[in-house]
Amino acid sequence: MANEEEQGEQVEQAGMAGKAGKAERPGAQEWVPAGGDVEALRAAAPSCRGCELWEPATQVVFSAGNPSAPVVLVGEQPGDVEDQRGIPFVGPAGKLLQRAVDEAGLERADTYVTNAVKHFRFTPRGKRRIHATPEAAHITACRPWLVEELRAVAPRVVVCLGATAVRSLLGTEVKVMRDRGRPIERETSRGRVVFVVTAHPSSVLRVPEDVREEAYRALVADLAVVAELVRGGRADGADGAEDADGPDGAEDAAEDGHAQDGGTDAA
Repeated sequence: MANEEEQGEQVEQAGMAGKAGKAERPGAQEWVPAGGDVEALRAAAPSCRGCELWEPATQVVFSAGNPSAPVVLVGEQPGDVEDQRGIPFVGPAGKLLQRAVDEAGLERADTYVTNAVKHFRFTPRGKRRIHATPEAAHITACRPWLVEELRAVAPRVVVCLGATAVRSLLGTEVKVMRDRGRPIERETSRGRVVFVVTAHPSSVLRVPEDVREEAYRALVADLAVVAELVRGGRADGADGAEDADGPDGAEDAAEDGHAQDGGTDAA
């Protein structure tokens, strides 16, 4: 009897420990090298244990593109293809994004692409891995990487692709469908930066076929605003707003639960 009770207690303790371990999300700050350039950040990222997503993922997926680009495009998280290849935006949604970037008149050499969350969050289903939207806690835990990336790249324009990127950088008061295509100026530690919000390209792939072209054209139109900002040098008439670089933005991003617009099967 005593042995059974003892075994039961051990099982219960193991279960509690497992739950506690799964929920442990200290945040990435400990692993982010302060003042590093993009290559230093990329080299440090595989060691990050800021949340539990590193363990089931194949690898960290950091960024791609020009590390001194005037435009940074921020998605949600890597998808299945990206997780396997270690490069962001190389799956179906990434190919659609690149086509939209070209049609909008943005030069590829002027762009740097990354994600708000650096590891693929998924649900196993047989041999498949089904995309699962990052929780607010994952967004907050990974945010120090994104903040340091933006400091290192120092872009003129940051494009938030979908709700997860919006919540990471702009908080919950900015909404994708309401505010898309409208330049939003924010004060950061690097000075004023222009943000442009648009839909994640994966959302274009998910809409019904009869409205997909319209959704794609809306994405191109939003990116054309970005191209014009880069050519013009500043956003005349851009909406002003508070600091996008401080801790308040991270707290706002954590309060609104799962993102709705920024899902990405193949970021």
